[in-house]
Amino acid sequence: MTDEKTRQLLEEIEFLEGQLVELKKHPFIKINPKDPTQQKATPAAKLYKDLLQQYNNSLKLLLKAQGALEEEEETSPLRRWLNERTAKNDNVDG
Repeated sequence: MTDEKTRQLLEEIEFLEGQLVELKKHPFIKINPKDPTQQKATPAAKLYKDLLQQYNNSLKLLLKAQGALEEEEETSPLRRWLNERTAKNDNVDG
């Protein structure tokens, strides 16, 4: 990644951080005053979720570009467990 693209990505990450901080000041859940069991996410909550995903993806891209992340996909704990179980079953069967 070129220095210019890295700088642009850093600026985007900084912008997203500011937006996330501002969104945290707003309520994320709207409660029906007549029936408190009825709740729904506010537009701020939905926007926060979207921006947080974009922020996390940007950080991952930056770390990958800087060589901090491996090129291969990280293996999730669930995937590791499944692979171990599959290997054990293969050993028992064959």
